[in-house]
Order: sequence, then structure tokens, then C-alpha cells
Amino acid sequence: MEHLRRLQIERPVVFFAVVLVGFFVAFQLLLFVASLLLGPFGLPPWLPIAVVLGGLVVVARRQQRR
Repeated sequence: MEHLRRLQIERPVVFFAVVLVGFFVAFQLLLFVASLLLGPFGLPPWLPIAVVLGGLVVVARRQQRR
């Protein structure tokens, strides 16, 4: 964790690039897992995106309550 703090202070552009790539990869992985779980049911292709976004909204609301 200390390494990330130092990177954020010394090289903020690199830090934010790493964070953006990390979020992108994590979102793609969530979509992949959701499509694997929901794929065999013959549901519309936009449903995994809706499930992932709904899950993120639930997590964000729980974080706000704390």
C-alpha cells in the first residue's frame, strides 16, 4: 500500500493510468463472469451489463450507509 501512495505522490499520471486500467480490467472480468453465468438461459445480451451495474449500485449504497 505504501508503494501506491508513493507512486501517487511522485508520478500521479502513471498512478491514475494504472488505476484506470485496473478498473477497466475488473469491469471486463465481472462482465465475463456474469455472461458465463447468465449465458445458458438465452437472455438478452445486455442483461449481464445490467446485472453488473445493479450489483455495483447495491455495493455503493451499502458503502454509503456505513
